[in-house]
Amino acid sequence: MMMRSCCRPLERCFGRINGDGLLWHMDLKPHASGDFSIAVVQANSSLEDQSQVFTSPSATYVGVYDGHGGPEASRFVNRHLFSYLHKFSKEEGGLSSDVIKRAFHATEEDFIQLVKRSLPVMPKIASVGSCCLVGAISEGELYVANLGDSRAVLGRRGFDAEKNSVVAERLSTDHNVSCEDVRKEVESLHPDDQDVVVYIRGVWRIKGIIQVSRSIGDAYLKKPEFNRDPIFQGYGNLVPLKRPVLTAEPSIVTRSIRPHDLFLIFASDGLWEQLSDQSAVEIVFKNPRAGIAKRLVRAALQEAAKKREMRYRDIQKIEKGIRRYFHDDITVIVIYLDHQKESFHSKGTLGSITAPVDIFSFNSNDAEENQVIEAF
Repeated sequence: MMMRSCCRPLERCFGRINGDGLLWHMDLKPHASGDFSIAVVQANSSLEDQSQVFTSPSATYVGVYDGHGGPEASRFVNRHLFSYLHKFSKEEGGLSSDVIKRAFHATEEDFIQLVKRSLPVMPKIASVGSCCLVGAISEGELYVANLGDSRAVLGRRGFDAEKNSVVAERLSTDHNVSCEDVRKEVESLHPDDQDVVVYIRGVWRIKGIIQVSRSIGDAYLKKPEFNRDPIFQGYGNLVPLKRPVLTAEPSIVTRSIRPHDLFLIFASDGLWEQLSDQSAVEIVFKNPRAGIAKRLVRAALQEAAKKREMRYRDIQKIEKGIRRYFHDDITVIVIYLDHQKESFHSKGTLGSITAPVDIFSFNSNDAEENQVIEAF
């Protein structure tokens, strides 16, 4: 599928700002089998969460990329991953788990090459990475692929006595060593390194540094040569490696969409730190569609405020950077799954929505314009 990029002011086309200068949202837009809603709130000095939704008559792609160490990796994934998905899908005659893996691997390889080129002028880029969560709906099949601890949760109608209720079904794996199974997986891959996962400051971390075990980037934890490079040695974060301690191999779940499947929530871990899977799907189930992603973000912020014995409006007044001490960047995309809905062909919408690169700058009328990817 051919693609081209055009730039338009996002607020005029799709999104809205509100009383919180660090929150952006888009109430509701159509996709091939329903509607979707998106919202982002910024906590870091530079927004490290990036996200996008691509819609076409035959497929819907969702991407949530939660960066760490800086925004460079998540922004890179946001610009390149979907292009590879389209390219490989066209080459192989349709979407598949293999297509998704190839797209992840190609994006990882391109970013590592960028790190090598950029190291002399920006040594810190070797320690920048991003979690990567992708959802794809094509021909009645749902694919969920992820690296890291962003999460996809399905809301489905309950069975029998639960018919009027909603049940949360987690579709992704949290690649976070706080989970015992993930910790054991990492330890089993490094039997000769008793310190590959250590408990430090109340948290399990790989090499005492990072909680996620899979990512795009984090080159210095994957490529021993970066730790030997004099330029990077001057920057710091030296971790002697015998072999990579992180991987870019995604976990992929495939399932047919069923009549009782109601909606999907794709979100960075900033949401799941505050809300359980079940409480999140109940909020979606019990409230109107328009603005539902923003409602989830606000529910998470209310929980964050409550933990600090603050009011929600007090959280809204805290500046970026400082706000990271109260909550993380949060990205939420809700995808409704409507059965027996009219064909998407009749709706005529084709393209992609990308959230602002930086919410604070965008709301200050000083941001890069939103990039809208349109297919033809």
